[in-house]
Amino acid sequence: MLAGTGALVRSAVPLAELTTLRVGGPATVADCATTESLVATVRALDAAEVPVLLVAGGSNLLVSDDDVASVVVRIATEGVEFGAGSVTAEAGANWDGVVAASVRAGFGGLECLSGIPGSAGATPVQNVGAYGVEVDRLLRRVRLLDRATGEIDWVTPDTLAFGYRTSRLKHSDAAVVLAVEFTLHPDGTSAPLRYRELAQRLGAAEGETRPAAAVRETVLGLRAGKGMVLDPADHDTWSAGSFFTNPVVPDAEVDRVLAAIRDRLGDVPVPTYPGVGGVKFSAGWLIERAGFAKGFPGPDAPARLSTKHTLALTNRGDATTADIVALARTVRDGVAEGFGVVLVPEPVTVGVEL
Repeated sequence: MLAGTGALVRSAVPLAELTTLRVGGPATVADCATTESLVATVRALDAAEVPVLLVAGGSNLLVSDDDVASVVVRIATEGVEFGAGSVTAEAGANWDGVVAASVRAGFGGLECLSGIPGSAGATPVQNVGAYGVEVDRLLRRVRLLDRATGEIDWVTPDTLAFGYRTSRLKHSDAAVVLAVEFTLHPDGTSAPLRYRELAQRLGAAEGETRPAAAVRETVLGLRAGKGMVLDPADHDTWSAGSFFTNPVVPDAEVDRVLAAIRDRLGDVPVPTYPGVGGVKFSAGWLIERAGFAKGFPGPDAPARLSTKHTLALTNRGDATTADIVALARTVRDGVAEGFGVVLVPEPVTVGVEL
């Protein structure tokens, strides 16, 4: 079926080897090192009505421990090209590698997104963001394979319905991202600094810019301190990054949530931010105030909250997907019971439900 597609097909590959949480059962994997191979492989599998699971960096996946029925198409394309004030990256290119290359080439704009694990093609899928910058603000266009028609075309950001950590590409199998193109600052200055902690570290006022290289170095330091830069020796980084999104509470529900917080904690300052259609609360703050400390539930548990950052669920070396799911449910239910806020997981789940 995949003969002539250029894919390297492997059987019974543990998906724990392909995900940053390092969990997931065995699957047939088709490695695609070129865009042509990727397109041919997806088209062949779709024509044969074989289920497909697309995997690149594996940083936003929580996959069942059981055998995976889908053929895993691993996007291993790596090309990166710079133009006059832009960069185009193939979908499988390592995202932090793209950011690092842009800074080395003298460009700015992507530096606040340094250290984020995963692939370039995944960034528009869930509108990746960090330190005051989101992908949709810099994205110029995305090259997509339409799986229904087989056509390939570039689309602009206005067609992708971007929101907080989401887009029309997320939780949809309709299209495959083949490449992304971003607008860059040719003078090497950063994006305006919108995140207070980052601006303070750089001695800048919010809204000011700094050299992209200096911002990248500072962002990497901040992320490493929270266990958010991949390191095989550090189990705090065996995670999917922030496991829950910051909840946006509708305006009509904000007073109720604040009252629940006061009832439990007293009159304490609550970090909130403007959100579309409501007020954004800090998921990490809610988790900690609901009684879940760093390292919960303790040193003997195979799956624990990070010892550096309560928003990350981590594999301490031999955790299963079931262990991660159990921990996620405990944390989610504790926050719901304490404050009436339901946390939504950020990773895409395959074969499991929370």
